[in-house]
Amino acid sequence: MEQVSDEQLFEALDEEMNSIAIIVKHMTGNMRSRWTDFLTSDGEKPDRNRDNEFVAPPTTREDLMNLWNDGWTLVFNALEPLSESDLTRKVTIRGEPHSVMQAISRQIAHYSYHCGQIVFLAKHFKASGWKSLSVPRNKSAEFTRKVLAGEASQR
Repeated sequence: MEQVSDEQLFEALDEEMNSIAIIVKHMTGNMRSRWTDFLTSDGEKPDRNRDNEFVAPPTTREDLMNLWNDGWTLVFNALEPLSESDLTRKVTIRGEPHSVMQAISRQIAHYSYHCGQIVFLAKHFKASGWKSLSVPRNKSAEFTRKVLAGEASQR
């Protein structure tokens, strides 16, 4: 998201696509619902309006990034205190029982999907100006040499 312009955060490729801002709003709505009172209440909170997550995102980069950071804070605040014995406890999502480990896996898969959408859109908008988040195209051998030589930075 840092690589795109403010305008591009809110741009959709067509009327059926979501903008980066809409994806962020949806993810953070999901994060609030799933991770608030994670061990003690259903992961689909009664006050969540999922459909509303796909309209009217924050209007500024600052507000969008605050929403993004607040969502991830909820995730990590729920995960950090978990102990090994918590992983087999049962939680519910929309009334369906999951082990804590299953619920975590479900959410990480969901977030990975949407992060991939964000990267896809950002790469589209930046085109040749995109700075790779991993190994740049046609640079695998160079990257491997640097890793073996201890020169590659941790990503």
